Amino acid sequence: MVRLEDLHILLHTAQLGSLSAAARALDISPAVASAALKRLESELGTHLLVRSTRSLRLTADGERYLEHARTALDALQAGAQALAAGRQTLQGQLSLSMPSDIGRQLLRPWLDAFLAEHPGVRLQLHISDRLADLYRMPVDVALRYGVPEDSSLVALPMLPDNRRLLCAAPSYLAAHGWPQHPEDLTAHACLRLVLGDALHERWRFARQGEWTTVLVGGRCNSDDGEIVRRWAVAGQGIAYKSRLDVLADVRAGRLLPLLTEYQTERAPLYLVCPHRMMLSPLVVRLREFLQLRLQQYVAGSEPVPDQD
Repeated sequence: MVRLEDLHILLHTAQLGSLSAAARALDISPAVASAALKRLESELGTHLLVRSTRSLRLTADGERYLEHARTALDALQAGAQALAAGRQTLQGQLSLSMPSDIGRQLLRPWLDAFLAEHPGVRLQLHISDRLADLYRMPVDVALRYGVPEDSSLVALPMLPDNRRLLCAAPSYLAAHGWPQHPEDLTAHACLRLVLGDALHERWRFARQGEWTTVLVGGRCNSDDGEIVRRWAVAGQGIAYKSRLDVLADVRAGRLLPLLTEYQTERAPLYLVCPHRMMLSPLVVRLREFLQLRLQQYVAGSEPVPDQD
């Protein structure tokens, strides 16, 4: 069985490019470090390092294994932090970015409840549909729709099965009729969201595994998802939003789902941060708190939070 201390020695050796340097950093003898690496190679049945008198480098198998070793150690550290979170009083400040619609509808009232449970926590919210630059802005973690394009970011699932929902108000459908096929949307007023600098005007739908992309038009566009939802409820057109954003309106009959026989685009919700070291006990507990309420809300067992 692979020993955790052997993985630590492998990571330090790869990072420092020297077995003796890794031994010094870990406060062990070079002989102990060398024995650990040999034991690990024997356990895996392959060479992980190529050694010479002057240099040390990873083999191809070593490169592949190193990523798995790093992920395993990160996961164990996150688990230890999660356990620690359950044993201590939460305190500290957290800066959190989130999308506008669910931020105001759902998350803000739930965050109020979280703060009431943990008086030592201070929270700073950034509510916007523009993606926060986690490396430049004063933001610790963010809730985002979609898997981040930046693979260096840590993305933890909050609601991975969430999808978009095509919907419109009864008043709009009474006046303009129901679309029967995705192509029918070209004749309707579509409410489009501006994502960053791009207009989300290509809406995708699938039936029996075949995807169709429709270029939609309309007079009303906004970079704020809440505005798009309010336009839809007011009967201004058809929206193609995250199901999580419009679920309360659908359940109340303010919006009606359309083209339900078609599969829609994925809109998974993730908690994102620059590095696993930022998954503090506070972040871990907050994620658990919000994820449980999101799951209950989608299942219908968590009511819509009271709105001011």
